[in-house]
Amino acid sequence: MKKVLITGGAGFIGSTVASALLDRGITPVVLDDLSKGRAEFVEDRVFYQGDIADAALLDRIFAEHPDIEATVHCAAKIVVPESVAKPLYYYRENVAKTVELLDSLQRLGCTRVVFSSSASIYAPTPDARVDESCPVDANSPYARTKQMMEQVLQDWTRGEGAECQRVIALRYFNPIGADPQLRTGLQDLNPTHALGKLIEAHTTGAPFTVTGVDWETRDGSGIRDYVHVQDLAAAHVAALLRFDGVIAPGAADRYRVINVGTGDGTTVRELITAFEQAVGARLDVREAGPRPGDVIGCYAAVDTARELLDWQPRRGIAEGVADALAWRAKWAARLGA
Repeated sequence: MKKVLITGGAGFIGSTVASALLDRGITPVVLDDLSKGRAEFVEDRVFYQGDIADAALLDRIFAEHPDIEATVHCAAKIVVPESVAKPLYYYRENVAKTVELLDSLQRLGCTRVVFSSSASIYAPTPDARVDESCPVDANSPYARTKQMMEQVLQDWTRGEGAECQRVIALRYFNPIGADPQLRTGLQDLNPTHALGKLIEAHTTGAPFTVTGVDWETRDGSGIRDYVHVQDLAAAHVAALLRFDGVIAPGAADRYRVINVGTGDGTTVRELITAFEQAVGARLDVREAGPRPGDVIGCYAAVDTARELLDWQPRRGIAEGVADALAWRAKWAARLGA
């Protein structure tokens, strides 16, 4: 594989995937509207600024790079509280524009797609562990857009004339860390997820709030599966390189779901303890009710990823914390913050 189109390739995950592809000698062709992505993350990379629903732009990209062999679809709006406040915006950006993107890809003959899905679509289970056969029941507009996009993609592989259209949906759990070489990382110095809030509390002295303390977990706080973003990127590379082995050309079932996590559940309180150990300091921890759209959480069964992709996570929470802190220091210095 020589070239891969990455939508949302100037964002946190997309840019890390792009770096991992470059490290394997594969050229990422990045398409991003820079509404959240950063121009700094695509310096010295093949980059097109624009919308994934812009058919004319897709025509231009493939005319200039006819050797693109697959698409990694990372572009999406991802903030749960914002999705609750602006559901139509999320359905338009994430679902409607994906339909337009797929129409262009089909017309242009680029019919291998690796989709950035989310573990947030899973229905709660008694022990919080989920495998790819578990039921889905998304609980926020953001998560529902991911569930809807999966349905769109699955139907795309089954429609008339869809013999060549194949999709691997990688259901992400909770990415942490940064590119270990610090080429890219989180764009936002103060992200809304748990580790971002822990870093903010550590660097500013602000309190850290545990949102939701009455979940049915071992300590009452939500449970998540924290996977290093570099491991997540490696899973994308493996999915691309093994694509035809996972879904053979002409296969009857042309849609495959694969969990990408660590296989271990970590509660928010356990994450706080691990973070405090990593930085050697205690935080001011407070408690509050869950935010709109919050769920108990889950953690991954990752047997399918091991079997089909020969992939397994290699980095733990301590390394994720260290890389996230190192990236924040570098990014803050660059932004003058």
